[in-house]
Amino acid sequence: MTERILRLDENGLCTLVLNRPEKHNALDNAAFEELNHYLRLLAQDNGKVECVVLRGAGKGFSAGADLAALSGLTTPLPPTYKPMVVEALSRLPMPTIAAVHGVCFTGGLELALGCDFIVADAGTRFADTHGKWGLVAAWGLYPRLARRIGVSNAKRLSMTAREMNAEEALRVGLVDLMAPAGQLDISLSDLVAQIRKNSGFSNRAVKQIYREIEGLPLDQALAHTHYRHPGVAPDFTARVAAFTKG
Repeated sequence: MTERILRLDENGLCTLVLNRPEKHNALDNAAFEELNHYLRLLAQDNGKVECVVLRGAGKGFSAGADLAALSGLTTPLPPTYKPMVVEALSRLPMPTIAAVHGVCFTGGLELALGCDFIVADAGTRFADTHGKWGLVAAWGLYPRLARRIGVSNAKRLSMTAREMNAEEALRVGLVDLMAPAGQLDISLSDLVAQIRKNSGFSNRAVKQIYREIEGLPLDQALAHTHYRHPGVAPDFTARVAAFTKG
């Protein structure tokens, strides 16, 4: 492989790194093929990986799609391939975090929106520049962005190609947590630690339930959570015992 994506594992935390810093982590076919490879492995994980972080090497998260790859200079992938990869990211069973800094533009924003949480350095800039190039997003940006920040905010971002700073992104709900400038790793580590204090069984079940009940009327959502309740974690007894002893 070309190492467009690096996988780093440490004690149940998996970090996937967009690794094309000389091109601002522009996303080409090779990047998607490698990301798909790792996502397939993670989708089959048996519970050893408790959390996945997606981040970019160098000065930014990602400037978006590699325009050369879109202009016919490389062999195209099937049109459903890239949106399928972003969907695979969104459907990973464990919690996922996009840790963004620098620029998070267009295709990079589509990847970040595929994660459960977005943590951003205070200096991060967000944009959807598809219209600037005469393109229309095809990897799932519009429905995911509209669900995060509302249709009006999403249309304004997409129809103007303007840049949104991290403070505004936090205010409208695009960003879940904004780290002080230069302290992204600290804020990221804190969030990861909070997530991993919970049972991995519970976190996976919660993620699945939220996905399954999205858009359901309340009575159907309540019925779904009752009849599809997964039970308790294998370490439930040990967790309660440790609490009572403490």
